[in-house]
Amino acid sequence: MNKLHHFILGLAATCMLASCSDFLDKSPLNSVDPETNVTDDVAVALTTACYRTLQSSNMYNQRLWTLDIVAGNSEVGAGGGTDGLETIQAADFITQSDNAMALYMWRSPWVGIGQCNIVLNSLPGAADVSDAVRNRCMGEAYFLRAHYYFILVRLYGGVPLRLTPYNPGESTAIARNTKEETYQQILSDCQNAIDLLPAKAEYDAENVGRACREAAMAMMADIKLTLAPQHSEYYQDVVDLCDDIAALGYDLTACNFADNFDATLNNSSESLFEVQYSGSTEYDFWGNNPQSSWLSTFMGPRNSDFVAGSYGWNLPTQEFMDEWEEGDLRKDLTVFYEGCPDFDGKQYKASYSNTGYNVRKFLVTKAVSPEYNTNPANFVVYRYADVLLMKAEALNEMGQTEQAETPLNIVRRRAGLGDVSGLSQDAMRERIIHERRMELAFEGHRWFDLIRIGGDGQYAIDFLHSIGKTNVTRDRLLFPIPQTEMDANPLMTQNPGY
Repeated sequence: MNKLHHFILGLAATCMLASCSDFLDKSPLNSVDPETNVTDDVAVALTTACYRTLQSSNMYNQRLWTLDIVAGNSEVGAGGGTDGLETIQAADFITQSDNAMALYMWRSPWVGIGQCNIVLNSLPGAADVSDAVRNRCMGEAYFLRAHYYFILVRLYGGVPLRLTPYNPGESTAIARNTKEETYQQILSDCQNAIDLLPAKAEYDAENVGRACREAAMAMMADIKLTLAPQHSEYYQDVVDLCDDIAALGYDLTACNFADNFDATLNNSSESLFEVQYSGSTEYDFWGNNPQSSWLSTFMGPRNSDFVAGSYGWNLPTQEFMDEWEEGDLRKDLTVFYEGCPDFDGKQYKASYSNTGYNVRKFLVTKAVSPEYNTNPANFVVYRYADVLLMKAEALNEMGQTEQAETPLNIVRRRAGLGDVSGLSQDAMRERIIHERRMELAFEGHRWFDLIRIGGDGQYAIDFLHSIGKTNVTRDRLLFPIPQTEMDANPLMTQNPGY
């Protein structure tokens, strides 16, 4: 009979959440007697708490989408002065170890990793947990731990691998693992998730929104595409994973691009995994348990009164806007520009923005979100168009450029664009990169794409220099380890260049 350690109970209490998905509406167990058996209900409650970190402003509610600013798709905007200064410094590649953005992105994943460790430590020997619940909960925890570490390793390089719950009194000093060791753990966790998780279609209505098998396969494809420049055999693995996802019933021709960003249609047919929000005002908008998505509030055009909040962050650059092809149906759904279609009966003015443009993709009308803290829109992490573009990239890198046309053109046709054909491998690579930029704009992919391509960072450096970001160097493609972590952990080492 498995017993919970006091520390498990304490961390579970700090990781409570509720959300628009039924499974997250049921708050995780927040107080359990230390002698309580780990039952199905306890296992599910502890696992549900693993998702809470995803919702924070330090992850998908702000910091991960602001990486598009660092990548050059947009500028901070906001209210001027020191508003967003930490993001401006990151986007200008002048961050130091005291930069707040670097600190916030470092802190949050560890909370999620700690909760996942509790689940993975508690469930294997829990006699009162059914096999079905044990497998699913462990699959979710493996998926989320892999995801948290995947974010960390791309932002900071090799990080400490904490794989068991921390016990009070133990030393907190822990050395960094290498990047290769970190990725090996991520690959292992992700494969475990693939083996244990049910498919999305196997979840009942109460549990839609939990990690599913195809989400784990999409993340595995993302991981292996990142590593493939040094492991060429991974390109075929990416293709196979993408085909396995398609075999589960995904068809982009039956999916509407706009549905991915419709707050009334969360977890749509194209979606593989989303961060869940409810828009509930029961929880503090600025607190540690946000249940309102920040995106509409932060990206609404400043002084426009288009949406509740309208803080005016994330202003698309002219260089980004010049990348749109004539007739691309995604443009009017993604950005505001002078003369674009009205939003909720209101006309856009270029004077709302320092660049003349704003992001439209994530805005929610006042009919759906009447106050700044009532936005129930989920944040899509993985969707099927991304899968098709990963497949196209992998095929092209294997020299199968003609075959890469098929998945690429499926995405382009939905956007109202003509087919691509007859390109060289280098030209096709650029076309696929361009398509990812436009299809996935402001969804938190662009920075990771830039630093992934080629495997050595040179592609990112060349692009960023071309748009005037001349401070960037190879060292600056990683964020600094926060000074607070350096001070607290005597075994921690700083990234080069800081």
